[in-house]
Amino acid sequence: MSAFRSTPATSTSRATLPRAGRRLGGAAALALAALALTACQDGKGLQDEGAATFSDSAVATPSATATPGAGSGSASGSATKTGSATKSGGAKATGGDAKGSSDPSAEGDRVTCNGSNTAVTVQTVSRPLNHMLITVKNTGKKNCDLTYYPVLRFDEMQWAPAARKDTQPQAVVTLAPGQSGYAGALLSAADGSGEGGVTGHRLTIAFQGRTPHSDGGASAVPSLPAAGVYYDSSLTVTYWQQSASDALGS
Repeated sequence: MSAFRSTPATSTSRATLPRAGRRLGGAAALALAALALTACQDGKGLQDEGAATFSDSAVATPSATATPGAGSGSASGSATKTGSATKSGGAKATGGDAKGSSDPSAEGDRVTCNGSNTAVTVQTVSRPLNHMLITVKNTGKKNCDLTYYPVLRFDEMQWAPAARKDTQPQAVVTLAPGQSGYAGALLSAADGSGEGGVTGHRLTIAFQGRTPHSDGGASAVPSLPAAGVYYDSSLTVTYWQQSASDALGS
């Protein structure tokens, strides 16, 4: 009976062996994996990784090659566009400057009216009595400013006629090319109260600059009637005006 029962025990021991073998096999696999990992870490596995590195370089190389090609094309296209835009912008800027320099109303192109860029004429009028009209026409290519009032001098006159304050305009009279400005002169008192009456045969008209009584440039010497112009101590002038009617007060 004892011997017979020992057989199943032996059989059970044999059945257990395959399981132990499987456990041993698993442990061996883990050991091999550990050895492989150690081999990679001790420097021997770097040769294999070199291939991987070469592979990465190979992958990067087409990408790098493609990038300069694309970048070069992009940069070239960008440079072309930029250059075109710059050239176009420059052309426009140049055109703008050129236009600005030919624009008579531009601030930098405005000058002072004087005898060198205007034509000046004078004429006596019947009404108002004893008045003379001074006309200044801009003959230049730029806008010119008639500043303050004309300074009159008949022959060798040693005094300057005063300007009538009540005729001072609110803004400087500016003449575009071809446009005219005006001033009026009261030559003598209608009631004969003036003194030192004399007939002038030559008239010089001086222009003022940007500040009162400053030199505005070349003077003008307009022609007078053959009989001359009579004036006395009542001689006064108006400020420059935009219209003849304002200059004569009519």
